[in-house]
Amino acid sequence: MSKEKIGARYRLAVASRALAAIGGGYALSALAATVLALYLPLHRSEAVITGTLASFVVYTCAVMWAFAARNAWRAWGGLAVPSLLLACGLWLAQRAGAAA
Repeated sequence: MSKEKIGARYRLAVASRALAAIGGGYALSALAATVLALYLPLHRSEAVITGTLASFVVYTCAVMWAFAARNAWRAWGGLAVPSLLLACGLWLAQRAGAAA
């Protein structure tokens, strides 16, 4: 492979990780904040504040994960699987009538 091809592949991998960190991390942290606000056994306002504050930690960990993963596929998968689980929890809460 030529140097240009290797350089382009590296740039695409970094861009993919950055997109995973920014977009995937935001989605994961938003879902985590929502699910925590719905499921925490606290007063509604306290649950919302706790979920929102926890989302900052989730976002930071998601960004670190995206760049610490072995490759871009693992970065995306490591953010997609927990997002999918949280989305299922949100869907269950909505079906149960908790998310009004």
